[in-house]
Amino acid sequence: MKRISGLLTGMCVTIAGLAGGLSVGFAQTTSDGDTSPPKVLVIQREMLKPGRAGNTHVKTESAFVQAMTAAKWPTHYFGMESMSGVSRALFFSGYASFGDWEKDNLAMSKNATLTAAMDHASFVDGEQLDQFSSSVWLYQEESSLRANEVDVAKMRYFELTQFKVRPGHEKDWADLVKLYKGAFEKAVPDEHWAVFQSYYGNDNGGLYLVIIPMQSLAEVDASLANSKKFVSALGGEGMKKVGELSAAAIESTQTNLFAFNPKMSYPAERWIQVDPGFWKPKAVGAVKKTATP
Repeated sequence: MKRISGLLTGMCVTIAGLAGGLSVGFAQTTSDGDTSPPKVLVIQREMLKPGRAGNTHVKTESAFVQAMTAAKWPTHYFGMESMSGVSRALFFSGYASFGDWEKDNLAMSKNATLTAAMDHASFVDGEQLDQFSSSVWLYQEESSLRANEVDVAKMRYFELTQFKVRPGHEKDWADLVKLYKGAFEKAVPDEHWAVFQSYYGNDNGGLYLVIIPMQSLAEVDASLANSKKFVSALGGEGMKKVGELSAAAIESTQTNLFAFNPKMSYPAERWIQVDPGFWKPKAVGAVKKTATP
């Protein structure tokens, strides 16, 4: 877990988190219980070397959590591990604006003790990684479905689907999303998802990310029945239109499953209160100190 100071020229990579004092959906919620997704979502991806997943990686990631906890830092993030695809970890942090992201970066850069701890943790954790990348996404409220009703603190999995939209076919994509959203609103009252559009990152043009939070994998089973309800709600003509728009708009799709890992997360106090047994697990073993660069 590293901070990307992408808006601050010349600053190096250290750690990431939620803007101090902010309370937005995927990282925490406000005191009045608002669970709206963040307007700006930063996702950092660590591709692991063979054999470095599991407790090996958890131990090095725990150094970041320990440093943040010791500093009583007001920022929060959560980590997830892949259950499909290549071995990797994702870290999510949310902001109300790019300006708030910048404020968080500036505040951390002025904390010498925390910065030193993060630099050391980054060096040790880097030995586990084959690749590191980050991306920044903007929330698409009009394309999302009941996202404000989801309390992520109670979730245990994310199903992530990335759509690559063909250049010049943004309207086809928008029409396709409207069809899907309308049919699910009508036929499946408990369905929910959040849509984000890529703003910064590698090969990010025309990328959309659909996040479906789940409390249990039994929800995957339920989605099979929901798909039948969706088809029934659209009817023959509607499904034909979906096929046409999909062929025109979508260049590629990829879906994978990720599980929350509380030992790789620095959750807000409210999240811990929701489920202390999950969000406040026993501490992992300390990371052995090695030579710093």
